[in-house]
Amino acid sequence: MGSGSQIHYKQNRLKQLRAFCHAARTGSVSAAAEKIFLSQPTVSLQIQALEREFSTVLFERRGPKIKLTPEGDLLFQMAEPLVEGMDKLHEAFATQCGRVDRGVLNIAAGESTILYILPDPVRAFVDQYPGIELKMHNVTGRDGLAMLRADEVDLAVGSMLDVPDDITYRPFVTYQPTLITPKDHPLAGKESVTLEEIAPYGLILPPRHLSTWRMVDLVFKQHNLAYRVTLEAGGWEVIKKYVELGLGISIVTDVCLTGDENLSRIPLSQYFPKRSYGIVQRRGKFLSPQTKCFMKTLDRAFADRIVEPQPQNVGDVEEWEDAYLG
Repeated sequence: MGSGSQIHYKQNRLKQLRAFCHAARTGSVSAAAEKIFLSQPTVSLQIQALEREFSTVLFERRGPKIKLTPEGDLLFQMAEPLVEGMDKLHEAFATQCGRVDRGVLNIAAGESTILYILPDPVRAFVDQYPGIELKMHNVTGRDGLAMLRADEVDLAVGSMLDVPDDITYRPFVTYQPTLITPKDHPLAGKESVTLEEIAPYGLILPPRHLSTWRMVDLVFKQHNLAYRVTLEAGGWEVIKKYVELGLGISIVTDVCLTGDENLSRIPLSQYFPKRSYGIVQRRGKFLSPQTKCFMKTLDRAFADRIVEPQPQNVGDVEEWEDAYLG
C-alpha cells in the first residue's frame, strides 16, 4: 500500500470513528447523520466499514434505536477521546502556543449555583479571557445532565448526591446545613439546637418534589418526630425574605447566606448532611482548553475551602441540583 493510500485510509478511519461516536452517543444513525451533516446511508456505511475492519458487531439494532454491544462500548471508550482530540486540535494547539483568547465555553448550572457560587469565578474568568464567549445555561439537574450527555455543554457545576456511571463529579467546595430564624425568634442566638426544639415551629420549605423537602422529611422521620410546614416557597431568596418577615423558620444550605440578611443562623451539621458543589462532566469527555482554564479558575476561587465527602445514604435523590434551591 503506497503512502498516499495510507493517508486516505487514515482520513477515512477518522470519518468512520466520528460517525460511530455520534451514533453511539445519540443512539440513532439518523441523529448522528444530522449532527455531522451527512446522509443516513453514508453514516451506516461508515459504521459497517468499521465492523468489517474490526471483525465485530458494534451495535444491536432495535428498530430506529441502536445500542452498543460490549465490543462497541469498548471501541467507543477508546475512540471518543481520539475523535474529540482531533476535532479540537486547532484550539488545543493555540492554547499550547499560549493563546486561549477565543472560542466558546458552555456551562450548565442551576439557579442557586449561578446566584451564589459562580459570580466571583465567572468575573475572574471573563477578566482573564475576554475573548472567550461564555454561555451560561440556567437549567434543572436532569436537563443539565441531558445537555452534558448530548455534548451541548462543556461542563456543569452543581451538587450531586448520586453520580451515574457515565458522569464524573469532582467537588471543590462544601457548605453547611443551617437553621435560619428571625432575629426575635425564641431559638435565635442559640449556638446549637435539637430537632425536638425545631419541631414545634412552622417550617418554610421549597416545593415538595425537590430534594431539600425529602431530606428534611427523612431526618425528622429517622428521629420519630413530627414537623409542620406552614409555607411552601421556591427559591432561597424568597425563603430568606419570608423568614425575615416572621412567617416561619427554615433549613437551608449556608451557600445562600451572605451575612447581610436580618436573620439568626444556627448550624445543623449534626443532623443534616453537608452539601458539596463541584464540576460535573461526561466521563471520557475531551477537555477543551477553555474548559481547563475555567476549572483552574474555579479551583483558585475556592482554594481556601475544605472539601468534605457527602454521605450517599440520604434517600433516593436523582437530581444533581434542585430545580430552584441547589
